[in-house]
Amino acid sequence: MVEIKRTPSTRRRKMANHFTEQVARKEKLKMKALRHKDETVWFGLGMFGIVGWAVAIPTLVGIAFGLWIDRTWPSQYSWALMFLIIGVLVGSINAAYWVRKVRSGIIEEDEEDDDAQQP
Repeated sequence: MVEIKRTPSTRRRKMANHFTEQVARKEKLKMKALRHKDETVWFGLGMFGIVGWAVAIPTLVGIAFGLWIDRTWPSQYSWALMFLIIGVLVGSINAAYWVRKVRSGIIEEDEEDDDAQQP
């Protein structure tokens, strides 16, 4: 007769717990995907566009203002260059604000999901 080796109950319980955790994680991802089904690749590209415009607009406004000052009141300093740098800095701060805002929204949503999952 062939003897069947059984795995110890603690190992079997550990394997079952691991399997349960994997199923729960996949289910959580599916539920999150269903909630965000309208956020496609175009949504992500749009977010890149928002960040790009958040930097480009202040930079262009700064250059235009600097060129206007250079034409109106000529001096030895290039106001266009100074306002270019200021525009890039303001735009970068603006882009960082938008990225931080979206990131905090994602983190809050994940925390809400975790709180709803726990009994």
